[in-house]
Amino acid sequence: MKKDIEEYYEKYGAKVYAYLLGMSGDGDISRDLTQETFVRAIGSLSSFDSKCSVSTWLCSIAKNLWLNEVRRRGLHPSADVSDAPPEPDLVSPAPDEAAEQRNSKMFVLRQVHSLPETEKEIILLRATGAMTFAEIGELFGKTENWARVTFYRAKQKLRKE
Repeated sequence: MKKDIEEYYEKYGAKVYAYLLGMSGDGDISRDLTQETFVRAIGSLSSFDSKCSVSTWLCSIAKNLWLNEVRRRGLHPSADVSDAPPEPDLVSPAPDEAAEQRNSKMFVLRQVHSLPETEKEIILLRATGAMTFAEIGELFGKTENWARVTFYRAKQKLRKE
């Protein structure tokens, strides 16, 4: 059993972390919640229903943990992401280019975080590569087509901005 959990963590840990990072914008919180997700999963392994995929099940646990964290801290799920640390680049651009890139990223993140919660989650899940449309539909209890259409409409809203 311990070996199974380790295999699940190796296989799905990055996906769960990316999902949480997309929602929280905070690497530390995402790491903590990823670990807590797997602790909770171990505790409820007997109740896992194989009707959904393991990654969908883990992401639904992660989502519930994130929402609990939001309530506990009194945050709004789409809180300002201006304090999110910039992602490190492999090749450092010139200072003016770096500032422009950072401003562009922040603009896009603010726009994403201004979307309704469901649309924001779908955009982040796809942008991080955490889930397929089928998995997203499964996570929300909807169809794959619903996930595709909702993603497309959210993307169109972002393009208008």
